[in-house]
Amino acid sequence: MTALAHVPTSAGQPPPPPSPRRGRHRLLPYLLLLPGAVWLLVFFALPLVQLASASLYDPAGSLSTGYAMTWAVDNYPDALQAYWPQFLRSFLYAGIALVLALLMGYPLAYAIAQKAGRWKNLLLVAVVAPMFTSFLVRTLAWKTILSDNGALVGLLRDVHLLGPDGRLLATPIAVVLGLTYNFLPFLVLPLYASLERLDSRLLEAAGDLYASPLRAFTKVTLPLSMPGLIAGTLLFFIPATGDYINAELLGTPNEYMIGNVIDSAFLVRLDYPQGAALSFLLMAAILAIVFVYLRKAGTEDVL
Repeated sequence: MTALAHVPTSAGQPPPPPSPRRGRHRLLPYLLLLPGAVWLLVFFALPLVQLASASLYDPAGSLSTGYAMTWAVDNYPDALQAYWPQFLRSFLYAGIALVLALLMGYPLAYAIAQKAGRWKNLLLVAVVAPMFTSFLVRTLAWKTILSDNGALVGLLRDVHLLGPDGRLLATPIAVVLGLTYNFLPFLVLPLYASLERLDSRLLEAAGDLYASPLRAFTKVTLPLSMPGLIAGTLLFFIPATGDYINAELLGTPNEYMIGNVIDSAFLVRLDYPQGAALSFLLMAAILAIVFVYLRKAGTEDVL
C-alpha cells in the first residue's frame, strides 16, 4: 500500500504560512490596473479638481490680476440664468440627432450583422472609414454639401421642398444633420456587436409560434439588442450634447450650443470661473439624464 500523499495537520498545529507566490498572484490584477489608475488620476481627477476650484473663484478677477478663491457659489446660478437657452438647445439638438441616428443606425446595424454575408467586413469599414479623417474636415465637408449653391439645395428647390431663397446652411437643420453624421458610428458599432450575436434560430422559433415580423422584433430582437442600444445611445448623446464644432461651422450664433459658450468663456472672454461653472453644470445635467435613462432601461446594476 502506498503512503498517503497528504496527511492532515492536527487540531492544535497552526496552518502553514501562505505561499509568497500565491500572494504575488493576488497582487497581479491590481498591478495591471495601476497604469490606468495613474493615468486617470493625473489627466482626469486632478484637472477635474482644478476645474471645480476655478468655478468658485471670484468672478471679478482676471488672468492679469489673478483670481482669488472666494467660494463664489453664485457663479453657478448666475451662469445658468445667463445661458439656459443654450443648455436647452444643446439637449434638444442632441435628442433630435439621436432619434435620426436610431432611425438610420438600427436598420443599418441589423443589415450588416444579419444580412450582409460576405459583404459584412466591407460595410463595417464603410461605417468606420469617415472617422479616419479629422472631425473638423468632415464638418467642413457638410458645409460644402449644404451650401446655398450646392446640388442638394438646388434639388430641394427644384422639387419645391425649399423656397427660391430657402437654405439649409446656417440653420438648426444643418447643425442637427452634422451631429447625426459625425456621431453615427458611435451608435452603429455597439448595436452591430449586439445584433451580430443574435441567434437567428430564435427568430425562426418566433415565426413557428405564429409571431408576426413586428412582434418577433419587439419580443426577441429588440430585447436581445438592448445592451448595444443602451451603450450606443450613451456614446452618441453625451458627446453630441457637448459638441460645439457643428454649431460653429454649420450654424449661426442663434444655433450656438452650450459647448460654444464654454469655448468662448475659456478662450475668448477669458472668464474662467464662468466657463468652469458651465462645465460642471453640463456634466451634472448629463449625469442626471444618464442616471434616469439607465434606471428606466432597467439597468440599475450598471451604476
